[in-house]
Formats: sequence, C-alpha cells, structure tokens
Amino acid sequence: MIYEPSVIAVIAFLAFVGGTMGLSFYLAGKAKSSAGYFAAHGEIPWFINGIAFAGDYLSAASFLGICGMIAFYGYDGFLYSIGFLAGWIVALFVVAEPLKRLGKFTFADALDAKFDSRGIKLVVGISTLAVSIFYLIPQMVGAGVLIQPLLGFPHWVGVLLVGAAVVIIVVSAGMVSTTYVQFLKGSLLVVFSFILTLMILAKGFTTESGGMDKYEFTKAGPFPMSDLDWTGDTPPKLDGVKGEFLPREERLKKLNFIQSKEADHDRIYTYRIEPVAESNEVMLVEGQMFTDGADGKIIVNGEEKGTEKGEPELHPVGYISKLPGDVEKTGPLGPVEFFQKFHGSEVILWGSDIFENEDGSTTTLYYQKPTMGSEVLMPGNNKKFSGIRGDKLIPKLNFLSLMLALFCGTASLPHILIRYYTVKDEASARKSTIVGIGAIGFFYVLTLYLGLGAMVSGAMDVTDTNMAAPLLAKSMNIWLFAIISAIAFTTVLGTVSGLILASAGAVTRDLLMNVGGVELTDHQQVKVAKITSVVVGAIAIVLGILFEGMNVGYLVGWAFSVAASANLPALVMLLFWKGTTKQGIIAAVWVGMISSLGWILLSADTFSSVYGYAGHPGYVPFSQPGIVTIPLGFITLIVFSLLTKSKSETAVAS
Repeated sequence: MIYEPSVIAVIAFLAFVGGTMGLSFYLAGKAKSSAGYFAAHGEIPWFINGIAFAGDYLSAASFLGICGMIAFYGYDGFLYSIGFLAGWIVALFVVAEPLKRLGKFTFADALDAKFDSRGIKLVVGISTLAVSIFYLIPQMVGAGVLIQPLLGFPHWVGVLLVGAAVVIIVVSAGMVSTTYVQFLKGSLLVVFSFILTLMILAKGFTTESGGMDKYEFTKAGPFPMSDLDWTGDTPPKLDGVKGEFLPREERLKKLNFIQSKEADHDRIYTYRIEPVAESNEVMLVEGQMFTDGADGKIIVNGEEKGTEKGEPELHPVGYISKLPGDVEKTGPLGPVEFFQKFHGSEVILWGSDIFENEDGSTTTLYYQKPTMGSEVLMPGNNKKFSGIRGDKLIPKLNFLSLMLALFCGTASLPHILIRYYTVKDEASARKSTIVGIGAIGFFYVLTLYLGLGAMVSGAMDVTDTNMAAPLLAKSMNIWLFAIISAIAFTTVLGTVSGLILASAGAVTRDLLMNVGGVELTDHQQVKVAKITSVVVGAIAIVLGILFEGMNVGYLVGWAFSVAASANLPALVMLLFWKGTTKQGIIAAVWVGMISSLGWILLSADTFSSVYGYAGHPGYVPFSQPGIVTIPLGFITLIVFSLLTKSKSETAVAS
C-alpha cells in the first residue's frame, strides 16, 4: 500500500519519541552504578514493574503481528495470544520468586547460584545473546513497518531510526529508564486499544464500503470451460472480462488462473477459475498479482508500483459480503453480539499461490476466498495451521510444537527474567507478575476485536499483515491512528531496550567478568555495557532490514522456541531436582540452543522466507522445533547430571 504521511501523525510520533528520550535523560542520574544500570537498584514498585512486564511483553509481535494474523486468517492469530498468555502461568508458579531469590543482575546469576561455574556463565551468556538477538528481529521489522505510514520513509530508515533511539535510551539510563518507558507505553497501549475496540463495537458491521476507497473486484460468468481452452490466435471475448485473454502459461493452468489485458495500457487482470458445482461451467473471480523483481522493482498487476496515491498499487481488501438476515448494516454491537453477528456473516478472505520466474523474480497471485464467519472463528485458515483440520500427523505436530514453545518460552526470555531483579523482594516479584498477567490478558482479549475489525475494515492490502491495527485506526480517526502508531513505535523502543540491556548484562558480567576474568570497576561495568549496547543495536538494525516482509508474530514464535529449548530445562530442573549438576546444566543449554537454532535454519519456512528458495521442502519435517528440542534439553540435563553426579556438585532444591 502507498502511504501518505500525515502531519498529525508526525506530530504525535515526535511527541511520543521526544517524551521517551526526555524521560531517559531525566532518569540518567540513577544509572551511574552497575546496580542502578542493570537492575534499577531493586527499587521499582511492584505495580509499576507489573505494568512494565506488560510493556515488555506486548511487543511488536503482540500488537502488530497478532492483530495482522487475526485480520488475515481469523482465529489462528488468536492462538498466539492464548499461547503467550498461558506462558505467564509458568512464570508465576515456577519462576518468579525463586529467580528473585537466586539472582542479582543476569539470568546466569540464577542458574549459577549453586555452583559458581565459569562454564555455566559462558553458555548462559551466549544463550542470552542468541535469544535476545533472535527476539530483536521481529521488533526491528515492526519498527520499519510503522515508519512507512507515519513518516513515509522506506522500511530500512524506520529500522535505523528505532535502532538509534533505543541505543540512546539504553546508553543514557539503563534499566531505570527502560522500566518507566515500559510502564507508560504498556498503560497507553492497553487504554487506546480499548478505545479502538469500543469504536469497532459502536460502528458495527456493514456490507457497504463505509466510505473507504474500496476496489470493486469483477466476478464474471458462468461460462463453459471450453471457452477458456481456446485454440488459435484469437482469444474469446466474454462479458464481464476486461480486455482480451492472454495466452495461458502452463503454470497458470496448474494454479487455475487466467489473465487478460486491454490494448491501451499495461494493466493485467488476473482471474481465478472456480468451477460451478454440478456443472461444466466456471466462474471467473478477479484477483491481484504482485511480483517482487530480481532487479528490486515491484510490479503490481503488470505495472510498476507507484510512489504516490493514484499511481499503480495493490487495491485495498477486507469486507463483509453478507450479514445474517441479509441486512446491510447491524448498527452498534455489544461485546458478545459482535461475535454472534460475525459468526453468521460471509467474509472475503484472500488466499495466495506463488511461483518463481525465469529471471529470478517471484510472483504471488492473490485470490478471493468467500468464507463464513463461523469458519473464520475456527483454527486452520492459515496454511501453516491448516493441518489442524486434517488427518496427517506432521502438520499437527508443527502446531503443537508452536503452542509448547509459546507456553514454555515466556519464563525463558532474558529481558523478562531480569525484570524480577528490579523489585525489592520475592513477594513483590509475585505481585508484579499477577499485575502483568491481568494487563496482558485484557489486551489479548482486545486483539480478537482489533483483528476481526481490521479484517472487515477495507483499509488494508493483501501484503499488510503487520499493519492491520494501525490501518484500522486510520480508517476510524486520523488522531487515533497517529496515537496508536506512535504508541506502537514506543512499544518497539521499550522492548528492544530490554533485550539490548539483557545482552549488555550477559556480555559485561557473564562473559567478560565471570568467564574472562576481566576485573572491572563499577564504573567500567557500566561503560562496557553501554559499548555492548551499541554493538548489539547495530546487529539488530542489520537483521531488521534483512527480514523485511515476514510477519512479526511468526518470527517471535521462533524466538520463543530457542528460549524455551535453551533456558527452561536448566531453570526448572535446578529448582526442582536435587540431582542437577553443573555439567547437566551446561550440556542442556548447549544442546537446546544449538538444536533449536539448527532446526529453524533448516526448516522449509526459512528456506522460503529468508533464503529466497520458494517451495523448498527444507531438511526437517516441520518448521517449529519446540516439541523436539525442549524435551531434548530435559533429557540431556538428566543424562549428563546422572553421569557426573557427585556430592560436591549436587544442587539443593529451592
């Protein structure tokens, strides 16, 4: 979609970012010591820390990725919300109080509390870096996505801006600034998402365009199939079809598409051939075509994509084609009535087929999928989750693997774990977790309204999976769009700050001081952490640019898999099994981290979305590794602990 920058949006953006930076500079005086820089002196009130938990957790994945997945696939996106929220049960009942009791600054402090092992500090420090960098990718992608409609800059500029802003925040004030930024943006995100939800309910559903610039897609026919399989040089002209048919390429035949073109311009019309039940006739339903050129050019429907409104671009999608009782408008709806009406409606979703061209470019053909609301509210509409409805085992394992990673990953994320060190005692850790669960749970309920509202808003194009919520807000009110987008950008700033801070702590304390034996004064620790923050920020910028276009929610699923596989087995077994040894912890972290990373890098999704090999089957049976690599971490720890068990190395259960 071509975005036109809004003066209002720019003002709101600058105000939020300027306020965030000003707060960082104001709090910089409290981050002179290592205790202040890494853990805010343990003086953060439990309620503020609880909302900061929500701010940390409600990242680009939650606001942009989940809403986008719901908007395009329905309930499948909400499954991420369920998994993310369920993970806090592990954090509350397993991790919160013991972690506060065992640690001081970093996650390695807790795992190494019983052993004082350089090996544990080494492997956990590396694991913290790996998980943090993996989790940074979707945050930076989200930042780039937000900058496009806000300021009109390309994706890479947005990534660069957020990277620079975050580095300034972390370098200036450390955990103190990060905590209060998270508190403010977490509060604002929940409040304004609630306001947007109320506006969705007040608007209700309509089969009309609602004033949006909705493109009317042609549906022609029925025609005998023989009319489309002509021979000779003169193609048929059929009523309702624009221009003359182009010769059908074999690959288009296989995908059931046909194309036409008018003589006086380059515009190509793409139609999907849909059989009419119990007849030899077919319907032609107009779709859209998007080509990502090998030379960097973007071609939409046969024409080079423009840069300003009115020039060639993909047309907006997302509307209800039929409401229960064949009415045209529902009027305002209640929270339960919203789902009742949606359940009985027909919604136009969009599917896609992809093929590679001889010149190295990739073409995606998009087609309409009239879908009952009742089906949208069931899992399995996303290709990645479609196996839930089938009988094959592998797709079901992929889904279960993702859910397991989301459930186990929360209590394993470094930037979440270090937040327990910012409160004064174990009771405060528990209470702040409960506050976080309340705020996060309420927000995730709202994502279902936001996603479904975006699905029928007519405000997106078929590639806008990461911009569903902001574009929904834009269709309602420009001020709301400006505020929501600015808050979302600040959300990215806060989450990235926490991740970089966790990485800086791992490098400074775990790797340099404890493993490398480098003696650092309190002042030097803070200085090294700030230098590390700059380096990690630069890495995050590069990765955010490279992964442009991938759904941020899906990317976070991978980060959770790595975190759960590398960190959770060691943490849980240390707390609850007296036989855990330092060798067992070291082996479990290494095996969990390497196996999960390796699995992801060898998966079909990575070959298609990252390496650019569309259709490559990958070298592992499914893309989500958690169901294999998490148990592998537990097994590794148990085996190595039994093999190396000795009285001097046995951990005392907490």
